[in-house]
Amino acid sequence: MTSFRPTATWEILRLRAALLQRVRAFFAERGFLEVETPVLSADVVVDRHLDPLSAVLPDDPRRPEVGRRLWLQTSPEFHMKRLLAAGAGPIYQVARVFRAGERGPRHNPEFTLVEWYEPGVGYDGGMITLADLALALLNRGPAERVSYADAFSRQIGVDPHTAASGQLVDAARRLQIDAPDSLPPDDRDGWLELLLGQYVEPHLGTGRPTILFDYPASQAALAQVRPGPPPVAERFELYVDGIELANGYHELLDPAVLRERNRTTNRQRAADGKPALPEESRLLDAMDAGLPAATGTALGFDRMVMLVAGARTIDEVLAFPIDRA
Repeated sequence: MTSFRPTATWEILRLRAALLQRVRAFFAERGFLEVETPVLSADVVVDRHLDPLSAVLPDDPRRPEVGRRLWLQTSPEFHMKRLLAAGAGPIYQVARVFRAGERGPRHNPEFTLVEWYEPGVGYDGGMITLADLALALLNRGPAERVSYADAFSRQIGVDPHTAASGQLVDAARRLQIDAPDSLPPDDRDGWLELLLGQYVEPHLGTGRPTILFDYPASQAALAQVRPGPPPVAERFELYVDGIELANGYHELLDPAVLRERNRTTNRQRAADGKPALPEESRLLDAMDAGLPAATGTALGFDRMVMLVAGARTIDEVLAFPIDRA
């Protein structure tokens, strides 16, 4: 019987520990404060594609199914931004986070994010910090920057900011990309994500790390939108060997915009057959009080370990993935 044993070797677990030490040293040298925030919360990120797990906090332990519903966090983002609004300087966290429906060679429902925020640092500065951290951990040379539009133009021959849904559908057919039956022809962002994942991402970060930036405005999430033409989301992602490692934003500051995005996202979730998520939050209270200008970035630590170790699956870098948890 071996089900009690870890799926990672001791060699990889020691490498994981060494990389974590390197992460902490990187941020300590730059004056960041390490923080810890709740895993369970009444608030949660409202995202079309991120599905949180929930837990009931029972009023009476004899009736464990009755009580307040709380959310296991998909990211420590909300709490860390509340700290920024309360006067924190640069902060980072090594966080355990949870996402439902995510299991595969690069996914485990429980995983580790390294997330950080830099008040007073703009869009360009946020990408510089991410590139510096990638250099410190991966030692694969300086990261290059490629705009979302240039990446699509090179690999697919379309402008992702102006192409109509029909053009994206035609491009997928031309490239012989199989689309799920559930993807409507008019879901422009859905087709962009399909093309990105199937045909653009595999070419990113193959020679050296690549930071993809200036996403479509419709995919801003919690990032600011820079006016056009065309308007773009000030959002960036790090890729190495075709694998997405990190996602960063020039952070949205306007609570009215976030409230509208939350409503829109919940309408999209309903169309996808998913339950709505809480639209009001203490983050919005913090933004009403005043969130300082900042950039924020989250890095998937387990995937980073995979790349350094040369592992093919996430199970190889976790002591106990969900199947052995």
